[in-house]
Amino acid sequence: MKLFCSILILVCAVSCFAVTTKNVSYKSGDDTVQAVLYSPEGKGPFPGIVIVHEWWGLNDWVKEQASKLSDEGYVTLAIDLYRGKVATTSEVAHELMRGVPEDRALRDLHAAVEFIKSQPNVKTDRIGSIGWCMGGGYSLDVALQEPTLTATVINYGHLATDADSLKKINASILGLFGGQDQGIPVDDVQKFAATLKQMGKKVDITVYPDAGHGFENPNSASYRAKDAADARERTQKFFASTLKK
Repeated sequence: MKLFCSILILVCAVSCFAVTTKNVSYKSGDDTVQAVLYSPEGKGPFPGIVIVHEWWGLNDWVKEQASKLSDEGYVTLAIDLYRGKVATTSEVAHELMRGVPEDRALRDLHAAVEFIKSQPNVKTDRIGSIGWCMGGGYSLDVALQEPTLTATVINYGHLATDADSLKKINASILGLFGGQDQGIPVDDVQKFAATLKQMGKKVDITVYPDAGHGFENPNSASYRAKDAADARERTQKFFASTLKK
């Protein structure tokens, strides 16, 4: 009996939620956009998280991240800014990223927040966002344009550093960056963190000294397993402390 209880406790420590997956669509202006909704078992209400993909598009790795987060007790919405297209080469990814109109992307992000809030099993006052690479920058954009957002995770995404933009943020911020990332200089990361702290915003920044861009994705040449595991643990603790309190 003791052995059975120990096994049960271990299983629950890893996962106590059975996740259901559903392809959904919703309006973004005149467009109908597609996404994947992941929901824990039970009536909830649960916190909600908008998941923003890398420049590759809404591929299996991003869906896996959305599923894992939902398994921890969140309703997650993996959005598709590329209208169904997924890149398998960096050349195509670059073209797809450049082809996304900025105003359309921001409109899609707002529509995603409104959609996840509309779900009957979601706590409307506990909404977060997370993204990687291109999606990391868009995760910050969610915080910039959604004053009621609770928490934002930026994984090596582009940063705003001007005070007029950053003062709009009310969400708690977790930023995870690579010290060897050639596209996002450490100086910019430090300026971003310093400006937010001066404003009294809640911000937690980690720079992994030997990591490059994309270090959390095992499909990336820059993947660093130890840093990726630490980043995931920080993300889990951050969302638990902000969205589940």
